[in-house]
Amino acid sequence: MKRSRELAEFIDVPWQIPELVDNPQWVPPLRMMTRDLVDTKGNPFYRDADRALFIARRDGRPVGRIAAIENRAHNAFHDDRVGFFGFFECRNDPQATQALVDTAGGWLATRGLTTMRGPMHPSTNHDCGLLVDGFDQHPVFLTTWNPPYYEALLTGAGLSAAKDLLGYWLPYGEAGYALPERLAALADRARARTQLSFRDLEPQEFWKEVELCWEIYNSAWERNWGFVPMTRDEFLHMARSLKPLLVPQFAFLAEIAGEPAGFMLCTPDYNRALKKNRNGRLFPLGAIRVLRGKRQIRTGRIMALGIKPKFRTSSILPLFMHEATRRAIAYGSPGAEASWILEENTLMRRPLEDFGGRVYRRWRIYDRPLAR
Repeated sequence: MKRSRELAEFIDVPWQIPELVDNPQWVPPLRMMTRDLVDTKGNPFYRDADRALFIARRDGRPVGRIAAIENRAHNAFHDDRVGFFGFFECRNDPQATQALVDTAGGWLATRGLTTMRGPMHPSTNHDCGLLVDGFDQHPVFLTTWNPPYYEALLTGAGLSAAKDLLGYWLPYGEAGYALPERLAALADRARARTQLSFRDLEPQEFWKEVELCWEIYNSAWERNWGFVPMTRDEFLHMARSLKPLLVPQFAFLAEIAGEPAGFMLCTPDYNRALKKNRNGRLFPLGAIRVLRGKRQIRTGRIMALGIKPKFRTSSILPLFMHEATRRAIAYGSPGAEASWILEENTLMRRPLEDFGGRVYRRWRIYDRPLAR
């Protein structure tokens, strides 16, 4: 699918699915954001990747879509032959789903790939996973939401569970919440012992700060399942889109003896505003809603928390959580989501739970063998 009209039709498919449009939890995606994520010319992700887009039709009308993605950077980093699928949306139509999955798998198989994995939109550095629990919860910014029947559609098409990703709700602004005294004391002792300090990213030095975050990001997540290092251009491309959305006190660095050691990024939950943006277009009303949301929205999402390996200790994650909680309470936030967390990542899960976090949403990554 190459022509702009066909690309626009691919982007429009979700609006042709009543099970999405009529559900009060669905947040219409920004069309320009989807376009960027599949833009093989403008998005630097595709300098070492390729994709094909497919639409399923019934009686001439779109009923579903899927993207097949070859991520050569992933296969070089992990030394495997995995292909990916993403951007899956479909009516409750097993036959259409089977055709979409088989077509995407066939495209990947012709490239010598042996496994199809997803959903990825288009990689683990972006939105990923199929929601399998927590459907009644409001979907926060840059996370996926889908109707419950999607799980049966994909498993019926031959996909099986590979990994689960968790979303934690951190209730630090809810009535009765108190910062655990034991953890506050631990944080004070650890701060004094490690000489760790936190500071906001400097707006006037934004791109220099982004370079520091890029270095931390690639070192911090290197050993995570499915992770692929982002190139400098990819990271800058993502930072450029997020820059106008950031609230300074929720994009901050940790330094130890003056050396950057980690960073945390939390964004306001712009989905609170975009839920009302039913056509998915940024201009003119979508942009106004986002700008108003930046001033008014108090809930958020912790998108990234990265610490350089050499600085990881049993106390540094609680220090980050203590700092984030302190800032959020001062901001008047009723709570935030931390996602995505690999289910087996106990080192990350433990401090979240110590600070009162509870698992309230779950996403799943699926695999399917490809015929050789």
